[in-house]
Amino acid sequence: MWRSSRRGRDEVTCIACGDSVARSEAREYDKFGDRWERSGKEFEHLCKPCDRERCHQPRGELEALLEDVEAAADGRDRETFLATYLELAERADSVEER
Repeated sequence: MWRSSRRGRDEVTCIACGDSVARSEAREYDKFGDRWERSGKEFEHLCKPCDRERCHQPRGELEALLEDVEAAADGRDRETFLATYLELAERADSVEER
């Protein structure tokens, strides 16, 4: 039953390094943190080396922050994205400290 839904997806792309790896050599990543609720979801994947390197601690509001950064950077270059991230992250930190 599970196999039929995965047909044609023997390889996945790691969202961290961009490498294509066999599905069996990857880990599912759910940006909402609930990989057990599978209904209607498409998971992203990390290769095993990238999964081992990432921090497995809770990320707080990181996903929401990144969505705000993407919207504010409006698809511009990497430098703009990073500068916007730093600006919004500093603002979020100063709010949390209060």
